[in-house]
Amino acid sequence: MLRALGVLVVLVILGCTVAYVVAGRGASPALTINKPERAVGQTGTLDVSATAPNANFTALTIALEQNGKTIPLYSNGAAQQAEVTRVDRNQLRISRPIGKQNLPELQSGPARIVVTATRPSFLNLRQLTSSATKDFQVRLERPRIAIVSTHHYVNHGGAEMVVYRSMPADVQSGVRVGNVEYPGFPLSVQGAAAPGTRAAFFALLWDQDLNTPIAAFARDEAGNESKATFVDNAFEKPQRKSRIELDDKFLNRVVPEIAEHAPELKMAPPSEGSDMLPPFLKENGELRRINADEIAALAKKTSPTRLWEGPFVQLGNSKVEASFADHRTYFYKGKEVDRQVHLGFDLAVTEHVPVVAANAGVVVNADWLGIYGNCVIIDHGMGVQSLYGHLMSFDVKIGDKVTRGQQIGRSDSTGLAGGDHLHFTMLVGGRMVNPVEWWDPHWVADRVDRKLREAGVQ
Repeated sequence: MLRALGVLVVLVILGCTVAYVVAGRGASPALTINKPERAVGQTGTLDVSATAPNANFTALTIALEQNGKTIPLYSNGAAQQAEVTRVDRNQLRISRPIGKQNLPELQSGPARIVVTATRPSFLNLRQLTSSATKDFQVRLERPRIAIVSTHHYVNHGGAEMVVYRSMPADVQSGVRVGNVEYPGFPLSVQGAAAPGTRAAFFALLWDQDLNTPIAAFARDEAGNESKATFVDNAFEKPQRKSRIELDDKFLNRVVPEIAEHAPELKMAPPSEGSDMLPPFLKENGELRRINADEIAALAKKTSPTRLWEGPFVQLGNSKVEASFADHRTYFYKGKEVDRQVHLGFDLAVTEHVPVVAANAGVVVNADWLGIYGNCVIIDHGMGVQSLYGHLMSFDVKIGDKVTRGQQIGRSDSTGLAGGDHLHFTMLVGGRMVNPVEWWDPHWVADRVDRKLREAGVQ
């Protein structure tokens, strides 16, 4: 009897030992500090993910440590300012503001987020604990920005350039027009690097109000920002209205070809004899917007330095068949069916005329591009690019360096074109602007060259 009891005691002890060991082998809570990233300023956000089975935490605390002091940010056993979200069965997400505005005791300098979590293990026999830390900087001073260039005037739908100085030199900066930001690019002054001296090309887009706020900005990684206004005046420019008559001959020619090149529209190429109007409307509207996004994305491929000199070249001996910001109303069999805005110049000479680069640069697109058909886009640096649409063929490829006046292809009617012509437009930050200014030697000399010269740029 005593021997059996002894065996039982040994088995119980062994079982408890095994259970205790098993409990200790469970996974500790998983912790991820998503935010802050590198810096916090007057404003900032804490974002922490904590994962455990059934999101069951015995304790979960978050604190900010700085200069030997600890600032409690969250504890699952106390009233909170934090927002706690149940992401899924096992994960919690804790977020709250942690900038100077919410934590007055914050000081400039290094700081650290410390997260500690404990969860019960098998049969609550043990508690499993883990911790995570993240170092970051508290930056409370705003960057400085000063305008260097003078005399800034912008036309509605047109472009302009400003030279400015931002400090510290490594902050993000540029020009904001409404909610559109145009980056600044570093300049070399008198042959040497000039920390913080930058130039930004920007635009007052055709669909923005004439009174849209325009300001240069400098913003650090903590979100602290300084602004400086500088535009002397903005001028209204008339925008044409035109009537486009659609017929079956045109629709039957352009719609199927574009559809074959547009898988993003997720529609089968229309068959011969079918109604071409619905797919045309999809190409003229949805595909036009998709193409605009594709063109805007190419702005990221711009060179940080200026690649061009002097005015841009207009297609020689060309007749202007349509101009920039032409508001078009489309009619089919006497009924209005669509409205779109034409953002470029249609230039016609004869069929398959040689098309040349308007200025020096690097080819960033030489391929079919939706409504523009065979299309070349040349990057001229610092966010400035030019577009050549409806081409028959290409004489260049992506990555080629081109010179002003170099042949890049021949005109045609590929894409959404009624006849053989070149669709030409200028781009600033990936957005279409009126080419007329760029063709004007006086505009280039005053709005670009003068400002760079006065800033000492060589």
